Parts: sequence; structure tokens; C-alpha cells
Amino acid sequence: MFLLGSWLSNTLAILEIEITQGADNAMPIAIYPFDTEEKLSSHANFLVTTIGNDLKNSGRFYPINGKTDMEQTRKIEAIVKGQIVSLNHDKYKISFSLLDAHSQKVLFAKEYIASNGQMRKVAHHLSDTIYEQLLGDRGIFSTKIAYVLVDKRGKRGKYYLQIADSDGHNTHTLLSSRFPLMSPSWSPDGKKISYVSFEGHRAAIYVQNIATGKREILAKFPGINGAPAWSPDGNKMAMVLTSTGYPKIFTMDLRTKQLKQITDGWYLDTEPSWSPDGNSIIFTSNRGGTPQIYRIHLENKKIERITFSGSYNARAHFVPNKNAIVMLHKEDGMFTIALQELKSGQLTLLAPLGLNESPSIAPNGKMVIYAANRSQKGILAESSIDGKVRLLLPAVDGEVQEPAWSPFLN
Repeated sequence: MFLLGSWLSNTLAILEIEITQGADNAMPIAIYPFDTEEKLSSHANFLVTTIGNDLKNSGRFYPINGKTDMEQTRKIEAIVKGQIVSLNHDKYKISFSLLDAHSQKVLFAKEYIASNGQMRKVAHHLSDTIYEQLLGDRGIFSTKIAYVLVDKRGKRGKYYLQIADSDGHNTHTLLSSRFPLMSPSWSPDGKKISYVSFEGHRAAIYVQNIATGKREILAKFPGINGAPAWSPDGNKMAMVLTSTGYPKIFTMDLRTKQLKQITDGWYLDTEPSWSPDGNSIIFTSNRGGTPQIYRIHLENKKIERITFSGSYNARAHFVPNKNAIVMLHKEDGMFTIALQELKSGQLTLLAPLGLNESPSIAPNGKMVIYAANRSQKGILAESSIDGKVRLLLPAVDGEVQEPAWSPFLN
């Protein structure tokens, strides 16, 4: 776990994010308190706190208080400074600068106009800017996560489709239902979410507009309607249907609603996920005897087995910009999240063995979110793609299931 300066660590503790494992080579970065007048100190502290949390939780940075931790400032690589000025009762000018600690050269500087309700959004945006300027990759702090929250109180319980910031905060409910909700999946433009609902005691695939709340039924055929997955261009949806008697992978043209069967036979094929180029789909199948990951090339329907390590591999997704997949993997009778290199087959465990499920990958390919079980309760957990950084997101009331990371939203 990172050893932060006293001021910053005390402030970050409020967020209740538990880092269970940290990186040893994180970049030291000094974050100075933003200059402001006394009446705006709460806004200034919030910006600094949120930026510090974002950078620390990425595992790539070691934030310290640039004003008080003088001994550590000699080791820093970069400096963050800022100022917040009131324009009127609900408008503020936020000035931000990122400097090279050695040369004092300004690497990035910009001013933003924000209202009270936009402070969190601005803080995440500034974290994204720092991440990209210093590491060369897009930050994911402004992205969102969707997940199913199950409240088991009462006779039937209740299910909520929740959306939150990538750090687990700023949640709101997209849908609540007395019927089970499953398999949320973001559209590539981040404007819609597909999911499975059992309204009327029958499974159906819905697509819902996040901004308006408007939704439509995409598939409600007899039997299973499950595991919706958007194609990279947003024009098709892969799904699992049982119209042939066995669970099979189908694709639907979202403009014409025309269905095309992708897999056949008496095997159980499920959990489709598209390759980044849209030319193939990986899926879970028992055609080898146990659940394993297979890949079908859409041009010629050629199928190849991807996983061979272990008796159970499922819920696989491609890692962006990397020739690898992340999946649910069973080892020693327990479930973990694993990364497998496609060329070498090398396996890296990203989560401790336990009751883990439903991995979803950040759009920059650097982090994985999944549902974990701690003290008999389902919570959200994250791991870096190399398994060197692990953290637990803030606990919520209820059981958390099936998280899905959004694409980049701006």
C-alpha cells in the first residue's frame, strides 16, 4: 500500500477505497493545495482530493502534498498546481497547470469554467489530462461503470441497474425492477446500455437510452434471450438465443433487426464478445467437454479453441491494444480473474482466489473491474492489467453483480 503524506492520506481516507496491493514503481507527483479564498476552500480541497485519489488508484502514481511533504518533494517527477476563483454564485474559473519537477517547464496549462455540480467532472478530467501528459495513454477517470445492484430485503427483493463514475462514486439508477436484471453492456458511443430483464417472468434483451431513459425490446424470443454484446461499430448486437434448441450465438443487425446464426451444433455456446476489429467473436462453450473460450472468425465460420489451462474458463473479453484476453478462470476450486496472452498462452492471475465474477476491461486496457465477494457480500473490485495493483471500491447497500466498464465518453 502506498505511504502517502499525512495531509493527503487523511483526506483520501474519506473515500473508503481500500488498496489491497500497490505498485512499487509508481511515479511520485506533488499536488499542491489550489490557491483560493477561504469561502471556496471546500471546492479546492475536493478537486485536490479527487485528483489525488484518481492518480493513486491507477497504480501509476504516488501523490504527495507538495506544500508540506518537503523531504519527499526532491524525488518527484511532476507538479500539479491550480487556482479557483468565483465568477458569480454558481460559476467558477479553475486554472490548472502541470509542470516538470526538474526543469519547471509547464507541460500543460488550461482554464475551465464550472458550476457547483461540475466539480467532480472537472476533477476527473484533470486527472485524465495528467495521466495522458505523463504516461502517453488516455486516462479513464471520466469514464463510467454500470452494474446490477441486488437488494435482497423483502419477499422478492429488488434489482437496480446502476451507473457510477469509474471510482464507484456519483451513482444514479437507470432502472429498478422486481424482476432480475443481467448482463449490462455499453454501446460503443456510451449513449445506450443493453441488458437482460426478466419482466413478466420471461427473459428479454432491452436497449435503453441513458440520457432519456427511453428503452426498446430488442429480442424476446421463446427460451433464452441473453448475453447482449455490441459490435465495435455499434451496428450489430451479438446475443444468445435458443431458437434451435440449444444456446447458440446469433448476431442482429440493429438497423434491420435481421438475425444471423453464428454457431451451430448441440453444444452450449454463450457469452459472446467481439474482437476490436469486429471480424471475430470469442465465446464460452462446452464443446470440448468443459467450459472454455473459443474464437469464431465471421468470414469463414472457422472456430479455434483459445484456452487450455484449467477446467473452467468463461466470460472472456479482448484487451484493447493488446493480443490478450481477460476472463473468469477457475483454479484450485476457486474463481479468479486471469489474463491470457493469445500467442504464448501465458496466464497471469489478476485477483485473489475466491468468488470472483464478471470481469470488464477499461477502454484504455489498463484496468479490469469485476464483482468480488468479501465477508459474504458482493462488492466491486479492480485490478491493473498486470495484476500489480488491486483495490476495492466503496461498499454500497446490497449485492453488486455484473459490472461493465463504459467506453471513452468524450
